[in-house]
Amino acid sequence: MGPRIAFDRGFIALTQPFTSVTPVPMQNNETRTATYGPWLVGLGAALWGTESAWRIPLNELFDAKVIVFWEHVFILIMFLPILISRLDEIPKVRAHTWGFLIFSGFAGSAVGTVFFTLALKYGNPTVVNVVLNIQPVISTLGAFFLFGDRLARQFFLYAGIAIVAGVFVSVAYPTQIGVSFERAGLNVGTGYALICALFWGLSTVAGRGVIVGMSLRLASSLRIVIGLACMTLILLAYGKLNGAALWPEAAQAHPMKAIVLLLFLASISGGVPLLFYFQGLQLTRASTAGYFEMMQTLAAVCITWGFFHASLHPHQVIAAVVLIAAVAMVHHIQQQVEPHN
Repeated sequence: MGPRIAFDRGFIALTQPFTSVTPVPMQNNETRTATYGPWLVGLGAALWGTESAWRIPLNELFDAKVIVFWEHVFILIMFLPILISRLDEIPKVRAHTWGFLIFSGFAGSAVGTVFFTLALKYGNPTVVNVVLNIQPVISTLGAFFLFGDRLARQFFLYAGIAIVAGVFVSVAYPTQIGVSFERAGLNVGTGYALICALFWGLSTVAGRGVIVGMSLRLASSLRIVIGLACMTLILLAYGKLNGAALWPEAAQAHPMKAIVLLLFLASISGGVPLLFYFQGLQLTRASTAGYFEMMQTLAAVCITWGFFHASLHPHQVIAAVVLIAAVAMVHHIQQQVEPHN
């Protein structure tokens, strides 16, 4: 769904890989490495990729905004011990770091995740999970404009290829695009996915401004608190901060199903992956971790195609491979100029 703090889907979604823009401070030339480190990163990313398995059926029980609200509640409960243990660091946080954190919590943790949930509801879930791979292109551009990072000479070549491939992934019947977008297979779900990628990409860039001003664990915990506050205000604005909306009739009819799905979303696809991911990241170079994070897309596609039968046409499969390869090249060439950033 976390998230590509030099945060990328704990600062992409609620909890997602963080290395697309820049490595966290521990990712330097003296980083300890271990052969199993990248596999821990891959395992964490793969578990993040399972969120569609819970989010899709939850869409049948709750409004998308309510799902994200409960998701924050459950994850915050899991993160409370970490947050409490880091409270003494809060007075040291500077104002501009709070600004980056608030934006990241709003754009990535709250709004971006709502659009991802809506995308799964109204679009082809497999297309949605593949199209979201465009996010590193957005976050790299954001880092260029905000932090003055250098762009590799071939960046626009591979970014352009990724964008074109993303269009072909999104269009089920490309020969019909001249007739109408609807006939071509474009739907509102794809639009939601692109909006989600934009918010998550910008959140990743903001996360980079966060991590230089506070510890990773404090930032992750506070981001969830801010996300929950934002979701509370959003529900209040939409008139959904009441019992009937928070626990609608569909959930009342299947209470155990609702609770189990929310728990799985918050744990298996939320808090648990962070444990593997953070440990793996300490033992893996950022340049390597970025490739193992692609396990997230593989896991997501296996679930949406295998269990929800959200298949792709042959040209979409080819386009998906090209998209992922192009994004991998973006990551690779940006790593080459990283020491100069």
